[in-house]
Amino acid sequence: MSKIDAFPTHSKDGLSYCAGRVFPFGATITDGAVNFSIYSQDAQGCTLLLYHPGEEEPFTEIEFLPEFRIGNVYCMMVFDINIEKVEYGYRFKGRYDPANGYRFNENQPLLDPYAKSVSGSAVWGKRSAGYRKFPHRGQIIYEDYNWDGDVPLPVAQKDLVIYEMHVRGFTGNPNSGVHHKGTFAGLCEKIPYLKELGINCVELMPIFSFDEFEFSGDEKRKDLLNYWGYSTVGFFAPKAGYAASAPFGLEADELKNMIKTLHRNGIAVILDVVFNHTAEGNENGPYISYRGIDNRTYYMLTPDGGYYNFSGCGNTINCNHAVVRGIIMDCLRYWVASYHVDGFRFDLASIMTRDELGAPMLSPPLIENIARDAILGRCHLIAEAWDAGGLYQVGRFPSWKRWSEWNGCYRDCLRRFIKSGAEQAPELYRRISGSPDMYGDRSSAASVNFITCHDGFTMYDLFSYNEKHNEANGEENRDGCGNNDSWNCGAEGATDDKEINAIRMRQMKNAFTILMTSRGVPMMYAGDEFANTQYGNNNAYCQDNEISWLDWSMLENNRELFEYVKTLIRLRREHPVFRESHFNTERNGTGYPELSFHSETPWQHDPNAASLVFAYLYAEDGCKYGMTEDSFFYILCNAHWEEHTLYLPELPQGRQWHTLLYSGCSAGNGTPVHDGRFTLMPRSTAVLIGKRLS
Repeated sequence: MSKIDAFPTHSKDGLSYCAGRVFPFGATITDGAVNFSIYSQDAQGCTLLLYHPGEEEPFTEIEFLPEFRIGNVYCMMVFDINIEKVEYGYRFKGRYDPANGYRFNENQPLLDPYAKSVSGSAVWGKRSAGYRKFPHRGQIIYEDYNWDGDVPLPVAQKDLVIYEMHVRGFTGNPNSGVHHKGTFAGLCEKIPYLKELGINCVELMPIFSFDEFEFSGDEKRKDLLNYWGYSTVGFFAPKAGYAASAPFGLEADELKNMIKTLHRNGIAVILDVVFNHTAEGNENGPYISYRGIDNRTYYMLTPDGGYYNFSGCGNTINCNHAVVRGIIMDCLRYWVASYHVDGFRFDLASIMTRDELGAPMLSPPLIENIARDAILGRCHLIAEAWDAGGLYQVGRFPSWKRWSEWNGCYRDCLRRFIKSGAEQAPELYRRISGSPDMYGDRSSAASVNFITCHDGFTMYDLFSYNEKHNEANGEENRDGCGNNDSWNCGAEGATDDKEINAIRMRQMKNAFTILMTSRGVPMMYAGDEFANTQYGNNNAYCQDNEISWLDWSMLENNRELFEYVKTLIRLRREHPVFRESHFNTERNGTGYPELSFHSETPWQHDPNAASLVFAYLYAEDGCKYGMTEDSFFYILCNAHWEEHTLYLPELPQGRQWHTLLYSGCSAGNGTPVHDGRFTLMPRSTAVLIGKRLS
């Protein structure tokens, strides 16, 4: 028999209630009751609102009595609630004095920051009836999912091959071939494809609850949706519109099932999280949650009560305030414990290093707390180490040797080199080596190498457009980055010119060749492996259509590129020498340096000279990795518009160089290379393998 150590002392509208428990925050099911607990330092009173689903007005409002407040926490236990037929929110009393940071509005219902489910939009793109006055309400869920023994995957950081994707965009296209398009369930249907490609980690663009109708009040963008989701409404709740089962209240279970299924197939899950701002925007934005609960605690405020905008989105979360740190830590722990996620990528993470006035901190407590937390101890932690306020920390983000970073320097350097930037060569050698100049006190695994991501051109567009084409975004093409280090290869956009299309195919292969054979953690953007296009839009945040959805017809059209990328990923998986996290370049058991760079003549290389042609050699000590023999790989790069012949280093006796991959032809054929040299056509790369003579 259950023991109930709290008893109702008051009643209203058929419900009994009493003082609650401070912890945990949020709405928690207890024996025979639901415990509601919420923080506000500046509020003068709080009222719990309970709704029937889809009804505009609450069926009861219960005020937190003075004895229900402990410190700055309001807590109440309500009995006999049917959690499947109730939604909830709060009202807060307090000062309205914006100049001093107070923005209480007693008439405004507010979402619980700890809500585990958010109602009002169970189907993507459709606002449910009855939610006009209070569109984002908390729902109470059972934490009873059967994980069948699942745990987060124990994949070392250095072994990851990350595939960044948008849940809706991955299968939203009618030609995706899945039943539940644009959903967690639909992603599950594509797992065989992910396995064939060979990636072992998906990085999901925001899946926390957000409002796709955010632009409805903007005359120029009223017909557009917030597609990307970098505008969080609820940090503890999955986006219901991404679940086929959300109309039945099962979005949490559907997401958990997706994660469990990915894990069973050897694929880790990293979530892109946005703790730098919320959907409430600036002083003209809506009341959703934090602004009306405790504005001075949750946001960085200017001396006149306005909002600091280091996020570029109207407000900035006060991340290093003790209470806000607590919420962020609780949120991360919840997703690891309750959803078994394997790690997090932190959007505009440099904001998380700022103090309450916006100044960068040498030792930000939130970053250290995350790095040292017991529950997060095996999570992958990836920082986007810059923000919209000009703080750029790539290579110097506070790490405690736990954090890794999106390496924007890798992206910029490689893009410039591939389009014939000879001056980039000295830096590119360091980037291929794992960026020891940036991460020498950590490891190469701290460098997440990428060329493209959601923010910017796709791989195909990088070599098809000189200029951004964002007119469809309703901002007169002013939005998005104007400097993309791109090159259209001779024509802007799609063309029937066979020569231009051949150059574009080689350039995509060249980019993937260097990415997948660089030390560090490679990350690719979904669809790049089959030349998906966004038609020159480099900021498709509001395009819920063919601009953003993957066009799966391109997979067959560009099967050649897909097979090329698949081979590179398999090569990286099968040979740990590419994944080494140290920076030691001395000779190993093979008698060769483990990684060395070369000019057109082996062993002659000036690391400081500009060049468009170079090569690098990996010598894999088989004994070190428990393999039966050593392996040798020679990667040749030509970013020149003319062909070049490179001479090859000698191999140990009894071996010969063979072509594994060559971007200048449709497929690597494994043929031997004669005469000790290899001719690269203009703008091409090759991967050679040293095989034993038969």
